[in-house]
Amino acid sequence: MGPAPAARPSALILDFGGVISRTLFETHASTEQALGLAPGTLQWRGPFAPQTDPLWQSMQAGTISERDYWATRSREVGQLLGEQWEQMETFVQRARGAEPSAVIRPEAVATINAVKAAGMKLAVLSNELDLFYGTGFRGKLPLLSQFDLIIDATHTGILKPDPRAYLACTQALELAPAQCVFVDDQPRNVAGADALGLLTVQFDVRDPKRSYSQALELLGLKGVN
Repeated sequence: MGPAPAARPSALILDFGGVISRTLFETHASTEQALGLAPGTLQWRGPFAPQTDPLWQSMQAGTISERDYWATRSREVGQLLGEQWEQMETFVQRARGAEPSAVIRPEAVATINAVKAAGMKLAVLSNELDLFYGTGFRGKLPLLSQFDLIIDATHTGILKPDPRAYLACTQALELAPAQCVFVDDQPRNVAGADALGLLTVQFDVRDPKRSYSQALELLGLKGVN
């Protein structure tokens, strides 16, 4: 007898910021409006124009962390208002107000619904969900109630790409890494999951539809319309 066939993928593990929610780069216009800033004030564009964002380039090179990047941007925006912002959650809450659903990607909603309807498991694996969005955020976003598991390094202290972060998630789901599809917009986090045998999608914030379609295809489900 030959080896038993590998179990098919049956869980989707998503990063939150950039993957489920639109990035702050994509919502400059609404941020400026919410904060009373003149249109065009915010010029940093991260992955949408990396050549014009040296701080983003430093983060991608590993010189600074993602948390460092957003701490700097938070301070800069606070200073534009004559305020001192030391926490990313201040930026997010002031920029996005009380309606977080408005910045959720429709492709994310469609994918989450499809995975749930197929009876597969759903998890969020984030480095800074509560750190960036505030502890009251989850209660304002009914979409998160569909997830079987949320692991947030704000509380665990174990950040991707530390192998323990991924393994804590797969073990809690009671699945082997090869049964899980992991989606993240940061290459280092995708590489960490790859090394442990998870199926991965490098999420492209410039083309979310294609990225979610790839994830659904790995799960054997139809792509996002």
